[in-house]
Amino acid sequence: MEKKTKIGIIICDRYRNCAGGKCFRALHNREGAFDQYGKDEYVELVGYTSCGGCPGGNIEYAPEEMKNNEAEVVHLATGFLVGYPPCPYIDHFKNLIVEKHGMKVVVGTHPIPEKYLITHTKLGTWKAPEWKERIKPTMANESIRLAYN
Repeated sequence: MEKKTKIGIIICDRYRNCAGGKCFRALHNREGAFDQYGKDEYVELVGYTSCGGCPGGNIEYAPEEMKNNEAEVVHLATGFLVGYPPCPYIDHFKNLIVEKHGMKVVVGTHPIPEKYLITHTKLGTWKAPEWKERIKPTMANESIRLAYN
């Protein structure tokens, strides 16, 4: 029997009109933070919503609905990392979801587009060790990053 994982995706509210194209492509191709799932693993998206706007009011409720739909993992979308400034609440969101809902949390969805890597490198946004750790799941090689520009 093939492995099946149900996931939810929460996006930053400043991208609330995003249709999810990069996230869905990355999920299909198993790129970025989705490369942790095997190509032969069935991954079902059971929830997709925004955080509700700063400071993330929807984070208290959306994971519960996702869990009711049998989600095991919540992905906090790459937009939380690449927007400027990056979301200052990422760790709070992650901790709340883990503690309150008992779900695994992955920071990131699609690979970081090259243009964002260039900007944040110039600005020094991700120099701190905690940021290097946060962006690690969404880093990819240059050709993949360029494909997500």
